[in-house]
Amino acid sequence: MLVTSFVNVTYLTGFTGDDSYLLVGPEIALLISDPRYTTQIGEECCDLDVEIRRPGTAMVDTVARVIRRAKVDRVGFEGSHLTVAAHAALDSSLPKTEWKSLDGPVEQLRVTKDAGEVAEIKKAVRWAEKAFEIVRAGLRSEQTEKQVVTELEHQMRLLGAAGASFPPIVAVGERAALPHAPPTDRPIGQSGFVLIDWGATGRLYKSDLTRVLATGKISSKLHKVYEVVLSAQKRALGKIRAGLLASEVDAEARSQIEGAGFGRFFGHGLGHGIGIQIHEAPGLRQNANTPLKPGMVVTVEPGVYLPGWGGVRIEDDVLVTRTGCEVLTSVPKELDEMVVSLL
Repeated sequence: MLVTSFVNVTYLTGFTGDDSYLLVGPEIALLISDPRYTTQIGEECCDLDVEIRRPGTAMVDTVARVIRRAKVDRVGFEGSHLTVAAHAALDSSLPKTEWKSLDGPVEQLRVTKDAGEVAEIKKAVRWAEKAFEIVRAGLRSEQTEKQVVTELEHQMRLLGAAGASFPPIVAVGERAALPHAPPTDRPIGQSGFVLIDWGATGRLYKSDLTRVLATGKISSKLHKVYEVVLSAQKRALGKIRAGLLASEVDAEARSQIEGAGFGRFFGHGLGHGIGIQIHEAPGLRQNANTPLKPGMVVTVEPGVYLPGWGGVRIEDDVLVTRTGCEVLTSVPKELDEMVVSLL
């Protein structure tokens, strides 16, 4: 099999660079890279056989030479990642080789995490939580959404993370109605609440959390919406167990939100897998017929988004176990614990 997704190459080898492919089979495991990464490969995966392509040599030409030398006549490839042009070039260079598109075999391996992977995700969770605790304690009324994003990223790096899992979301007041709101110059103190969605990246593995902080008097509407979302999340967490369909977990939270009259304001799936990417399989969403398995790590993040008012999303990272689940995140989330006094 020719692995061309850089993320999948990293997963299988531990090599964190890009522009590299992996040819793997019963008698071969060969990383195809270029001179920029020779030393890095030696540091990260020193036991792996390597083919360093010469400067000016196209990747497809090097791959074709390697396959010819290995006398391989059937090669699987990642149809979702190899470009049409690259496939055509390889097919032309190797007319006697049979090429077969494979449907995400490496992604399927990544769906469940082993103990070492779970430990790395837990590290990423701790870095994110500690950074949030520091930033929360120092929030100032005049701080802007952009400044809070910068401070979160800075604190996660100071604590030991490689960086943020994704560009953090900090959305004040009605901007929280945008599930993926880009940060602006709006001050934190301009509304009574702020939604913060953030996560940390370790060497490879990531975390993903969301909380809503009350920065002023809690309105009756915020109280109502918050409690609906929190109840929906708790119901979903209580439902998770091995063997249950992902869609059934989504339905548990969705029914709570629909019952409160906010169904049409919950426009995304309940959650997603996390690992070396921030969005991985399985997806917790409607019509997702994937059975949950021990070792899956997913987010559980119901939300209600009301245009012109704002939104509430509460998100935790969760490990599926044989008998239920383990919530990996520990940031408080009861509404009275979300009240902050701005400096």
